[in-house]
Amino acid sequence: MERKAVDWWVGIFVLLGLAALVVLALRVGNLADLGTRGGYPIVATFDNVGGLKVKAPVKMGGVPVGRVQSISIDPQSYLAVVRMEIEPGIKLPTDTGASIYTAGLLGEQYVTLEPGGSPDYLKPNGRISLTQSAISLEQIIGQFLYSKAAETPASPGSQAGGEGL
Repeated sequence: MERKAVDWWVGIFVLLGLAALVVLALRVGNLADLGTRGGYPIVATFDNVGGLKVKAPVKMGGVPVGRVQSISIDPQSYLAVVRMEIEPGIKLPTDTGASIYTAGLLGEQYVTLEPGGSPDYLKPNGRISLTQSAISLEQIIGQFLYSKAAETPASPGSQAGGEGL
């Protein structure tokens, strides 16, 4: 009789562990919001989206207001087209700006919206024209190293045509 009780408790513990792993996997994969909220789509074009992914959050003032639906390339302009779904209660002015930021130094990327002051609002499938692309960490490091190399004066012995031995 005691053996059966221990087996039941072990089984319950294993099931709780599996449930915790499923919840963790959904949260890490940004799949916690499986249902759609019925928001409206907007579009923005960027030169470079960096590591932005589908289902990445769209934030305004640090508050999530939507998700990235799709990322594609415009065949005419060769720019990255980001389609986002915004919550229905959020009205964005037509002069809203969009930027791609990184959460932390090496964290996930997300889109942040900066509303303008226009009295008119974006309609569904409206286009945001004021955009700022993702900042590439590799480009920043390369520019820093290049500028430091340009500042360093050449040593006297390294110049061609200098005094002989």
